[in-house]
Amino acid sequence: MPKQPEAIHQLPAAVLAQMRVLGEHLALARKRRRESRKVWAGRLGVSEPTLARMERGDPGVSFGLIATALWMMGRAQALAELAAPQHDAGALEDAVRAASVRSVRKRASVAARLEQGNPG
Repeated sequence: MPKQPEAIHQLPAAVLAQMRVLGEHLALARKRRRESRKVWAGRLGVSEPTLARMERGDPGVSFGLIATALWMMGRAQALAELAAPQHDAGALEDAVRAASVRSVRKRASVAARLEQGNPG
């Protein structure tokens, strides 16, 4: 097996937990379709041990493999939604902060002009 990047060994516990849940969900989807690991692995183009790793939530399994498994479930459209800009709370908070700063500066500028007796 190729050496895994060091970053995989430093993933936050919350990320690892979510990957385990995703793996469990993928395994459940396969089982609900009454597909054996052998058949599902063949459809994915991977070995059974690799499929087993994916179903355990192993972070070393490629994103492409997970994306393909989601596609096989009819859930590929959910991939782009994961990082959709409208759900990026951090960026939205930054935009609100930036708008607030601009708004405060404009008010101060208007107030300064009024103090000088120049409203426009």
